[in-house]
Amino acid sequence: MGTLRSHSSIRTPRGFPASGPSNSPGPTLLAVTYASPQPGGYAHTLGALRESGHVHRSTAAELRENLLARMGAGLPRFPGVHGFDHTVLPQLERALIAGHDVVLLGERGQGKTRLIRTVAGLLDEWSPTVTDCPIGCHPYAPTCPSCARRSTTEGDDLPVRWRHRDERYGEKLATPDTGTAELVGDVDPARLAEGRSLGDPETIHYGLLPRANRGIFCVNELPDLPARVQVALFNVLEERDLQVRGYSLRLPLDLVLVASANPEDYTSRGRIVTPLKDRFGAQVRTHYPPDLDHELALLRQEAELPEGTVVPSHLLETVARFARLVRGSNRVDQRSGVSVRLTVAAAETVAASALRRAALTGEEVPVARVCDLVGVAEPLLGKVEFETGMEGRESSILETLLRRAVAETFRARLGEADLEPLGDRFAGGGTVESGDLVGAAELLRRVGTVPGLAGLIARAAPEDVDGPPTPGLAAAVVEFALEGLYLERRLSKDTAPDGGVYRF
Repeated sequence: MGTLRSHSSIRTPRGFPASGPSNSPGPTLLAVTYASPQPGGYAHTLGALRESGHVHRSTAAELRENLLARMGAGLPRFPGVHGFDHTVLPQLERALIAGHDVVLLGERGQGKTRLIRTVAGLLDEWSPTVTDCPIGCHPYAPTCPSCARRSTTEGDDLPVRWRHRDERYGEKLATPDTGTAELVGDVDPARLAEGRSLGDPETIHYGLLPRANRGIFCVNELPDLPARVQVALFNVLEERDLQVRGYSLRLPLDLVLVASANPEDYTSRGRIVTPLKDRFGAQVRTHYPPDLDHELALLRQEAELPEGTVVPSHLLETVARFARLVRGSNRVDQRSGVSVRLTVAAAETVAASALRRAALTGEEVPVARVCDLVGVAEPLLGKVEFETGMEGRESSILETLLRRAVAETFRARLGEADLEPLGDRFAGGGTVESGDLVGAAELLRRVGTVPGLAGLIARAAPEDVDGPPTPGLAAAVVEFALEGLYLERRLSKDTAPDGGVYRF
C-alpha cells in the first residue's frame, strides 16, 4: 500500500517489531523489569515443574534451537528488518547458531538496535524462574547464593514464576559516565547495615548484566563505555563471573551479549579496547537499505503521520530517493552516514505541511503535494554532516538533491505518459500558481480540465487508487506533473517561498 495513514491505536515504540502474543506486556527498555501475567496451567513449584517434563536449556541453546526451528518451518526470524536478507542476517544467524556474543558494527541509523531487539523474539515465550530471584535463576540450576540456599531448604516446594520473553531482554545505552557498579554490581550498604559481613555474597546489589541472566543483554554504542568499564566486561564475556569490591563471586551467568558500535574510523568519542573485541565471538557489519524498495519498506514501516493525513506513493518514493541521493553525494561526509531517520523525518515533515495547509484552507482530507517538499531541507540539516568547505551551502545542497529526487521519480512514474494536453494549457500564455497555501480544489480550478487525468493518477500513484480519485489526490498528481515538466525544462516556473507560478 503506497499511502501512509496514521493510526489512532497505541503504537509499538519505534525500534521494536510489532509482534508477540496478545498477552505480552510489551518490550522491555533499558533492562526495566515488571510483573508479567502468569500463564494458566503452568507448574508453580519445583516439584510440579519436574513432573511436567520441563527441560532446562542454556540461553544460547534456546536461541539456536528456536532459530533452526523457524528456519525449517519457513517462519520470519527477524520481523521489521529490511534489506539485510542476503548480507547481515546470514552472518547473524551463524553467530547465534554458534552461541557467540555479537557486536554489530555500522554507521548511525542502519537499524542495529532494531535488529538486536528482534533477537529476543527467538527466546521461548515463557520460561520458569525462581520466584523473587533478582537474576532470574532457573529452578533446576540455581546460580545466585540466595537461590542455592532456598533450593536446599525448600526442596520441591521452591516457588516458580514464569517470565515472558520480553522480560529477558535488557538494554543499556553506553555513556561516558556509565560505571562498573551500574553494569556489574556493587556492595549494598543497606544489607551491610543489617549485620551481614562485607565478604558475604548476598550483600551484592546486582547490576544490569547479572540481572539479564538467562536472557539477552544489549550494549548500545559500546565504544562510549570508558575503557575501565570495558575491562570489567572481560570476565563476564569469557569466564562468566563477577568481581565486586575486591572479591570474586563465581556466578556462572547464562546470557548472550550483543553490542552495537559505529566504525572506529568515524567515532572519535572512544573505541572498543582490543581484548574486549577479541572476546566477542562474531562481528557483523551492517549497511543502509541496498535498494529503493527496501528504503520504501522502512519508510512505510517507521513513519508516524498526523491523524488522517495522506502522503501519496509518488511523494514517498521522492523522499526515499532523496535520502539515497544524500548518501551518495560527494559533498556529504559519508563516514558519518545518513540515517534512515532522515527519510522518516522528511516524510513526517511533508505530512505536517499538508495538515497545516488543510487547517488554513479548510480542506477536509489533508493530502501532501510537491509544494510540501519545500520545507523539508532546512529541518534536516542537523541529520547530515557535510564535507569541509561546504559551510553556508548546506541548505542549497539538500534542495538541489531534493529536486533531483523529484525529477527521478517523475521520469520513473510519468516519463512515458502523454503530458501534451497538460502542456497545452500553457501554450497560449496561461499560468498556474500553486503553493502550500493553495487548497486542492482551488488548484484544480486554476488548472482547469486535464484530459486523461485518471490515467495520470493511475500512473503516478497506482498504490493510492481505490475507487474514484479524491480531489486531494488529483491535485497532488497534477502538481507533480507540473513540477516534472518544469524540471524537464518543458515549462518555466517563477519560484516563491511558499510555492511558485508555472508558465510556458
